[in-house]
Amino acid sequence: MTMTVRQRWVLAVTSVAALMTVLDALVVTTALHAIQRDLHASIADLEWTINAYMLSFAVLLMAGAALGDRYGRRRVLALGLGLFGLASAACALAPSLEWLIAARAMQGVGAAAVMPTATALLSAAFPPEQRSKALGLFAAVTGLATAGGPLVGGAVVQGLAWQWVFWLNIPIAVVLIPLLCTRIEESFGLARKVDLVGILLVSTGAFGLVLGLLRGNETGWASVEVVSAFGAGALAIAGFVRWELRTDAPMMPMGLFASRAFAAGNVVGFLLSASIATGAFFFAQFLQVVLRTDPLGAGLRMAPWTVTLFVVAPIAGRQVNRFGERPLIVLGLSMQAVGYCLIALIADPALSYTALVAPFVLSGIGVSMTIPAAQSAVLRAVPMTAVGAASGTFNTMRQLGFAFGVALPTAVFAAVGGLESAGAFSAGFAAAMGTAAVLGLVGAAVGALIPAGTPVAQETSPAPMSADTSGAPA
Repeated sequence: MTMTVRQRWVLAVTSVAALMTVLDALVVTTALHAIQRDLHASIADLEWTINAYMLSFAVLLMAGAALGDRYGRRRVLALGLGLFGLASAACALAPSLEWLIAARAMQGVGAAAVMPTATALLSAAFPPEQRSKALGLFAAVTGLATAGGPLVGGAVVQGLAWQWVFWLNIPIAVVLIPLLCTRIEESFGLARKVDLVGILLVSTGAFGLVLGLLRGNETGWASVEVVSAFGAGALAIAGFVRWELRTDAPMMPMGLFASRAFAAGNVVGFLLSASIATGAFFFAQFLQVVLRTDPLGAGLRMAPWTVTLFVVAPIAGRQVNRFGERPLIVLGLSMQAVGYCLIALIADPALSYTALVAPFVLSGIGVSMTIPAAQSAVLRAVPMTAVGAASGTFNTMRQLGFAFGVALPTAVFAAVGGLESAGAFSAGFAAAMGTAAVLGLVGAAVGALIPAGTPVAQETSPAPMSADTSGAPA
């Protein structure tokens, strides 16, 4: 593929911008143990350092795309990079956990402006015959975050301090913003209204459900606080669905869920991200707290899982047209569940790391098979005119799934184990991994509902599978 100078700049700037936001979701995982010690955080507190970022990212992702289409993608991307950089500085300077959580939420707002506008700018810069290859290169660069995120985080925490996983974002943003403004042309899309009511309802719903899971063990599952949180969350989600069915400019077009492939593919994406999130949140902590590895060692030891995700997914993506989405999803999530189940069964303070390698590889291959197949099922199920809305819905569901995949297993961890000893952590870790294995099995069962073959809604080739703007570690 021969690219013009302008196209090379677009590819370079958008890829690095996306890399920064994806990397930030993963470098923090190997810093969690250091954050816990420095800021005296509980396991539930640590959960919010991840979910504050993921929830704000998820619920504002489609709003970021709409703002870019209306006011200019380059302008919104520059603002998103600036906000992300400032929020990263606030994270690094955080004197308390509450400060850190608030700053992480602001990082999520910035990421929600960066990811969809970066992908849209890249798509607009290349004609259709070049677009898939450009998006493939874009995905390869951002995929480096999956393979290298825990390793980079471990190296930074061990060599410097946990605050530097956030300081690293500042020079990247400082370099990218001038390049963006001088080397890349402005791009607009079809002006769309921002669904503020939908954003408010889904934000309230997601926050209420996550808060209920967070507070259940501490205040009691039948307490007024927890019951109220779950009730308010459920009512808000129900209100969101009702509003989206009635509004002229829905954030998430509910009519698309009439397709079995679209509905099942989105549920699979949600559960897939939930299962990945459990590993991303707990693996590095288990390696440091129980197996006593240093942060860099933890990042290196996670490589059989993270590198597998990076290497296998492109290969699996090429097999979707040959075998169809359903067998890849069912087999992939079944493998993931088996891998997690094995880890749950052997988790123990006396465990040798070598016993984890095979389950890491097995689960990594499983989710790698599922990632492109689930996205393909969603995008093939809709007409070409609805691919943008379908992709935005899928990515939002994945981000929400990531938050859920931290919240639910963390609640199980807190009910069974704790941070007070290696034995207590092992017990909670095993229960959390068992919970994630169940999520994988449920995802496999839902994947079996996807019709065999290519759905009739879209006979032409779907949008490139690499155009994933979720930012989840997948």
